[in-house]
Amino acid sequence: MGNKINDPIARLMGLRYKSHPWHGIEVGDGAPEVITAFIEMVPTDTVKYELDKVSGYIKIDRPQKYSNVVPALYGFIPQSYCGDLVAEYAMQQSQRKEIMGDSDPLDICVLTERTIAHGDIIARVRPIGGFRMLDGNEADDKIIAVLKHDATYNVYNDISELPHIVVDRLRHYFLTYKDMPGEEGQRKVEITHVYGKEEAYEVIRRSLEDYKNHFEGLEDILSRV
Repeated sequence: MGNKINDPIARLMGLRYKSHPWHGIEVGDGAPEVITAFIEMVPTDTVKYELDKVSGYIKIDRPQKYSNVVPALYGFIPQSYCGDLVAEYAMQQSQRKEIMGDSDPLDICVLTERTIAHGDIIARVRPIGGFRMLDGNEADDKIIAVLKHDATYNVYNDISELPHIVVDRLRHYFLTYKDMPGEEGQRKVEITHVYGKEEAYEVIRRSLEDYKNHFEGLEDILSRV
């Protein structure tokens, strides 16, 4: 059997397959001010979806006991990773110790006035802040962004400018969306700080560096395919 990488027919057929959402999509040259977000969920979804990190497909993560739904587009930043540098910053800013990264891509919530029908899409967005969220001893930051050129939300440049009700809805969702039937109160999830865009930029920078450190050599491998 021939070498599939060097086989012209195999390479041509490979163009028919989409890139892995975590590893194959570029965050963009404008990062961290303007980035690409991969959207897993939209507000009309009634179950929680998330990326299957091995296959790249969107999967049903878990049933939701309560009627809370994500109040905005929700997904992650491609080629990001919450590792040592993100954890270090969370400890520095929260004055907590023994925090680890959650070993997932960095989560992002995107505000827009438009109804987006489904997830499994990419969007260009502007980060304006974030939540410093701790799930037990793991850093699980949530970056808050606005859809670039959105008719309503594009005027906001920092999370401090948002209406309080918007921030409160997001906060409530993230503090409750991991609840499972029969396990209420067993998970210690807290939001220690709501931070502005400059801190959001730093978290993003660190997550991109954590990705490079964790997946060292992956970019070179993919460039050869």
